[in-house]
Amino acid sequence: MDLIPAPRRMERATGCYELGDGFGIETGPGTEGTARWLRATLGAATGLALPPRKGGEYDVLHLSVRPGLDAEAYRLVIAPHGVHIQGGSPAGVFWGAQTLRQLLGPDAFRRAPLPGRTWRLPLTEIRDSPRFRWRGLMLDVARHFMPKEGVLRYLDLMAAHKLNVFHFHLTDDQGWRIEIRKYPRLTEVGSWRARTKIGHRASPLWEEKPHGGHYTQDDIREIVAYAAERHITVVPEIDVPGHSQAAIAAYPELGNTDVIAASIAGGTTLSVWDTWGVSPNVLAPTDNTLRFYEGVFEEVLELFPSEFIHVGGDECLKDQWRQSATAQERIRELGLNDEDELQAWFIGHFDDWLRARGRRLIGWDEILEGGLAKGAAVSSWRGYAGGIAAARAGHDVVMCPEQQVYLDHRQDEGADEPVPIGYVRTLEDVYRFEPVPPELTPDEARHVLGTQANVWTEVMEDHARVDYQTFPRLAAFAEVAWSGLPAPGERDFAGFERRMAAHYARLDALGVAYRPPTGPRPWQRRPGVLGRPIDGPPPNR
Repeated sequence: MDLIPAPRRMERATGCYELGDGFGIETGPGTEGTARWLRATLGAATGLALPPRKGGEYDVLHLSVRPGLDAEAYRLVIAPHGVHIQGGSPAGVFWGAQTLRQLLGPDAFRRAPLPGRTWRLPLTEIRDSPRFRWRGLMLDVARHFMPKEGVLRYLDLMAAHKLNVFHFHLTDDQGWRIEIRKYPRLTEVGSWRARTKIGHRASPLWEEKPHGGHYTQDDIREIVAYAAERHITVVPEIDVPGHSQAAIAAYPELGNTDVIAASIAGGTTLSVWDTWGVSPNVLAPTDNTLRFYEGVFEEVLELFPSEFIHVGGDECLKDQWRQSATAQERIRELGLNDEDELQAWFIGHFDDWLRARGRRLIGWDEILEGGLAKGAAVSSWRGYAGGIAAARAGHDVVMCPEQQVYLDHRQDEGADEPVPIGYVRTLEDVYRFEPVPPELTPDEARHVLGTQANVWTEVMEDHARVDYQTFPRLAAFAEVAWSGLPAPGERDFAGFERRMAAHYARLDALGVAYRPPTGPRPWQRRPGVLGRPIDGPPPNR
């Protein structure tokens, strides 16, 4: 049984259980959502109606919540008389249903039944639970917009791999993707750019047509509800104070106007950025900016019920603040030592603001610079160091080091690899990624909430490119995040590859344009498009 992610305990018996036309579902309290999902998903794939049934009958899938289990744990029993899924919570029942789907074979991942198909389950008992409570995927829709239908598709792909946090990167220099009714120009102006760089920022190639798009508030509500039905939490990211050129293009008063006016020939209007890298245009540290973003976050909180709100905080170039008389006056007024402390003050303001509303701030590890806001959690992306420092200081951490789990990085060093970015990170490299640094004590390690793979889309112009970069490596990452694997050097990668042979068939049924083990298909290559490869092995810290 080639399950991914691998369950903690599995006992196989001889024989199979065959699903007949009368096979139905008994729904215990709290399991109604999983029953709906099974009817919609397995019902479509198998052609079975899966009607409601009562306990004591044969040919029944019994769904129940069993409080004695851990919240996301499940127990799946396939016996000659029927099937039982017990979960410690509705989420645990849902993860058990995902395992059940895999056991039915790759055709259970299709949207309509194939003729003549017989559906059998192996007699087995599985007891399983996740290692981490934060098993995340970050998707950047700011650099290249992904329409709503594509986002919903990725939520389904996450659920199929038992991932439960969707980090939604909604704003950046190259585009603002969420409707804010108080500030309509954020989408009227900030959601599209006049042209787009093709490849790395050093590439001479351009796509000379507008690119853009945004999600209405009703789109966001639909995405959040769709995710919740799959026990996935959506964590929005609204970048401050850097990566904000799209917002400044829409509302110029948000920028450091005394510096920008002197730096733009022929006028003072910025446009949404059309290239990649780190823009020097950052938010002005003024009361007006704080009030503006409080208005943004008020609407964000109405749309996203998540405990955490991500505020970015990364790659904030401080040259404009050094040149701005307004920024320097704010540093003196607050009694700060430098621009790093000014950023810490900016982030600290929103940490206080969010905590007052019952939410928690999380940001990239640059928010450690100048002093970490007391209630903040950290996404450790520049290696492990930021996460180690934060955990030792008593702050919660999500480990997502770029050298290990940035899925925009290339998967092979071959010349055919499309738009090669960063270090080579093979399927095996991701499988041997360890989220918890050995330097942490057990008490410190408890601050590691979990781990996350990040998909930045500068060179991913459509969903097929996103698929190629994300899969199959997300399957390896999902096993790292869920399963209780041994130390990296002791992990059975050969066994994982054998299980992947079956998993590729599932991905095929789902229509995922993954990178084949033998290398890119001809239409997946991007000859002549300049990338940014980094040679040598990545640092492990």
